[in-house]
Amino acid sequence: MNKFLQKIIVTIVCLVSLLALIPTNSVVASVANYNNDELNLNVKSAVAIDQKNGQVLYAKNGNQKLPIASMSKLVTVYLTLDAIKSGKLTWNQKLTPTANIVKLSKNTEYSNVPLELKHQYTVKQLYEATLIESANGAAMMLGQAVYGTQKNAVNHMRQIVKKWGIKGAKFYTTCGLPNGSLKSDAYPGAGKNSENEVSANDMAIIVDHLLTKYPEVLKTTKIAKLAFKDGTKTTQMENWNWMLKGLSQYDAAFPLDGLKTGTTDQAGACFAGTLKYKGRRIITIVMGASHTDGSDPSRFTQTKKLLNYIYQNYNLYILKKGQQLSSLKGIKVKDGKSRIANLVVQKDTGLWLKSADYGKVTFSKDNLTAPLNKGDRVGYYYFKLANINSNHGTKVPATVKENVEQVNIFVRLWRSIFGD
Repeated sequence: MNKFLQKIIVTIVCLVSLLALIPTNSVVASVANYNNDELNLNVKSAVAIDQKNGQVLYAKNGNQKLPIASMSKLVTVYLTLDAIKSGKLTWNQKLTPTANIVKLSKNTEYSNVPLELKHQYTVKQLYEATLIESANGAAMMLGQAVYGTQKNAVNHMRQIVKKWGIKGAKFYTTCGLPNGSLKSDAYPGAGKNSENEVSANDMAIIVDHLLTKYPEVLKTTKIAKLAFKDGTKTTQMENWNWMLKGLSQYDAAFPLDGLKTGTTDQAGACFAGTLKYKGRRIITIVMGASHTDGSDPSRFTQTKKLLNYIYQNYNLYILKKGQQLSSLKGIKVKDGKSRIANLVVQKDTGLWLKSADYGKVTFSKDNLTAPLNKGDRVGYYYFKLANINSNHGTKVPATVKENVEQVNIFVRLWRSIFGD
C-alpha cells in the first residue's frame, strides 16, 4: 500500500472518529431566580413556565428542594394512566382496600373520601377521588393496584422522575402524607417525618410530562364538585383547587382547569396550577404559602398575583416558519458546495417578551456538515432573553433556507488534508 493511500485511509478513520464524538444531548434550562425582585411572592418557592417551549416567566428559589405534600399524587396518577394504557388496569376494574387503608381513609385530619372494609371501588372512582378530593386512601389504592405494595409503587415513582431528569428527589409515599402517617404502609427504613420533596422546577417537569402524555387528565382536574357513591352512601367531593368556577377563589380572568394542591405542616400550602392564556398552556407552581387553617386561601392569592404579573408584563411574539433572524442569518458548512447555509426558523414558535426586542441569539452548533436538506432540523437558536437566567436560554428549532449539497469525495479529502 503506497503512502498516499495510507494517508487517505487514516484521514477517513479520523473523520469518522471525530463525528462519533459530537455530543447529541440537549440542555434543559433550570432557573433558580428571575423576576422575583419585581414580584416578591409570599411563598418559599415558585415558578411559571410556558409548557410548549419551556420558557420560564418567573422563578423564586426554583431549584430549592421542598416538601410537596399531595402534589405527589400527580406522579401516582401518571403511573396509573400508564397502567391503564398498557392494559395492567382498566377503568371499571374493582379494587378492595386493605384494613390499613380503610383506617387512614377515615382519619378526618387528612383529606379523604372514607372507604369501607370489603367494599369494592372502581379504578375510575379512585382516580377521581385522588384528583378532586385529594383522597389519600384512594391514591394509595391506585399505587398498590399497579405495583402490589406501597413500597413498590414508591420505588416506581422514584424511577420515573429520575428518568425525567429530576435529580435528588425524595419519595416515600404515594399520597404525599408524611411517611409515619401510613403506619404499616410506611416506607421501610425511612423516618416517620420523611416527606416527598422536589423543587418547584422539578414539579413543573412532572406536570409537563403528565399533560404532554395524558392531557385528558384535565377533564377530571377541572371538575369542581362530584359525588362519590359507595353502596347506599354518597360522599360529596369538592375540589381543593378553589380557583375553579363555582368555588370560592374563582376569578374569570384566570380560568384554571387544573391541577393539584398539597398541604402538610412541613410543606405549608402548595399548588400546581395550569390554564390556557393566549393559546398557550401556562404552568404555575407555588410552594410553602402560609396555611393558618383550612380556610386560608394564600396559595391561590399568590397564584393570582403570579398570573397577573404575567398578564401585565408579557406579550406573546410569534416567530414564523421560514423567518430569517437579522442577528443570526447564516452558519459555516463543512463539506458543502456552499460554505455558508442560511438559517431560518423551522416552525412557528412563540416567545414571551416584555418588548419586541428578543436580544442576543446564538446557534447550538459551531458549524454544520453537508448534505443539508431544507426543512430538516439542523440545530437550535438560543435566545438569551432577559427573562431567562440560563447560559442556554430558550431554544427554538432551526433549519436551512435551501438545500446544501455535499462536494464529491475528492474535494472532501483535499479539504481534510490541506484545509479549505
